[in-house]
Amino acid sequence: MIFQSTILALLLVSTLDSLILLWAAFFAYGVIKNWDVSSGRARQINMERKTYLVSTALTFVMVVELLSLLLFVYNADRMAVMFTGAMCAVGTLNVNAYGFPALLFKLATFFGAFVWLVLNHVDGKGRDYPLTRYKYAFLIGLAPVMLAGAGLQLSYFLNLETDVITSCCSRLFTPEVSGIEAQLSSLDPELALWLLFGGLGLLTVLATLGLWKPIMTPLYAIVSPFFFIAAIVAVISVVAPYIYAQPYHHCPFCILKPEYDFIGYGIYISLFVGMGFSLSSGFLSLPLDAIKADSLKRDLPKEVARSISLSIAAFLMFGAICLYVIWRSNLFLFK
Repeated sequence: MIFQSTILALLLVSTLDSLILLWAAFFAYGVIKNWDVSSGRARQINMERKTYLVSTALTFVMVVELLSLLLFVYNADRMAVMFTGAMCAVGTLNVNAYGFPALLFKLATFFGAFVWLVLNHVDGKGRDYPLTRYKYAFLIGLAPVMLAGAGLQLSYFLNLETDVITSCCSRLFTPEVSGIEAQLSSLDPELALWLLFGGLGLLTVLATLGLWKPIMTPLYAIVSPFFFIAAIVAVISVVAPYIYAQPYHHCPFCILKPEYDFIGYGIYISLFVGMGFSLSSGFLSLPLDAIKADSLKRDLPKEVARSISLSIAAFLMFGAICLYVIWRSNLFLFK
């Protein structure tokens, strides 16, 4: 199965990204240790020249990692027909022990890559590139996550066996069984909607305060992950059944299928983009000397405000899509 075109593409991209990442991480260590923009020494000039090349290569890697998450999930859903018991990506990812861990690490990589791209963009706004050490230190922290994700993905594909009987969403996301999936499925729909739209209202207030008073930005970035979790819970417990018009179908992956107009992609992309920009605003608001550099005094507040604006806009789009699917559904979960 490893010779399928989509799997080969994912592995090829992962291998190339890992090699570039190792090279960039080695360079990043030297930058963190020796970077001194006020120095005119040959070593500093050489590093300044190389950082353009490294940053360009890393930008390619990070963009590819963003897209590879979509391709990974799409491929898992497409391969469901090859495994007994699988009806969607849940069954495919359950074929062996590496599927869901690989997905979780790719999610972490998605958000890490998103934040690094924003940091790199803002760094280019300063004439002396004040975030160079900061973004490369972030890269060194992100590298093990990306490499672990690549290793788990490789292990997952190498251990795919078509003669395995797998468990799919009809057995996992149902209140009648045990496990965290069952607990999420059995959450009261009314409570889930209160958490979803109440959290969205709170985030809108915090975003408005953050745009008005930048000192509130860290609070917005801290609260956003809790809303993200509540949103995922709401999708599983109540939004998905409205999409399927079936009260006992809670799968968060079947909504990606064409028979549901691929609406899941709109739901998840808007939610993930909102979370990415929220995390970016938080990292840009840390009390670091690099972020307080004189060269960023004019542009940094604008970039933070831009990240908050794009974040809350994406979150509101997510909420609007959820409202739309509830409004158009023939299912009634409340009396």
